[in-house]
Amino acid sequence: MNHLYIIGTGPGGLEHLSPTAHAALGACTDLAGHGLYLNLLGHLAEGKIHHKTKMGEELARAALALNLAASGKTTALISSGDAGIYGMATVVFELLARDLKSEWKNVEIEVIPGISAMQAAAARVGAPLANDFCVISLSDLLTPWEVINRRIDMASQGDFVIVFYNAVSNKRSWQLLEAQQILMRHRQPETPVIIAFNITRKGEQLEITTLGDLNPVPLNMLSLVIIGNSETRHIGKWVYTSRGYHTKLALVDSNHSQ
Repeated sequence: MNHLYIIGTGPGGLEHLSPTAHAALGACTDLAGHGLYLNLLGHLAEGKIHHKTKMGEELARAALALNLAASGKTTALISSGDAGIYGMATVVFELLARDLKSEWKNVEIEVIPGISAMQAAAARVGAPLANDFCVISLSDLLTPWEVINRRIDMASQGDFVIVFYNAVSNKRSWQLLEAQQILMRHRQPETPVIIAFNITRKGEQLEITTLGDLNPVPLNMLSLVIIGNSETRHIGKWVYTSRGYHTKLALVDSNHSQ
């Protein structure tokens, strides 16, 4: 069967891999993906043919996976987290939209969701994404900085909790600094901020800081940053964003006191 699974494998730990993804991996003969993500599959990747590509070769990787599936090999295209959130799913569909190869039309595609890094990081500290939030990549490789800048400003004005992917890299850290300055126009310096690195993987690091104290220097491409909004609170080891239940609690307290 010409079948291509586009699999989100979760943040890294195999305990977070969904049963559906586990079954799909078992059915595959060939795996295509970045070497790091294939390695994270551990024993689940054993006995499969590995097709590793480097970071930045996403178009070639997606084309390779489509070619493998079109040739009759049951193939998995691997993304970390969720394949539809800054993952490989959209790359496949962009290629299909270009109608480059007629044989790709015969490939049956199934996108299998995974736990995203932002969900894993949020769960570690409590519930910072409990109310309206948005996700913005700070990488300007594919999106102009002017567009990113405007999105940060609008999201900040809208009081969304904001998750930053690709916060910094070896070549750039100024975007996070500029994002911080944009946010400070609309939010208090004591706004809670979560910095997460390698969540559920070896070397996991997690820090709770504030918007005023946010420092991009120790971060890297695998770091994820969650910026709280006006309703985000840091209580002990936990961070949560209120959904408005505090107004209901006041009513409950009032009823109990009568």
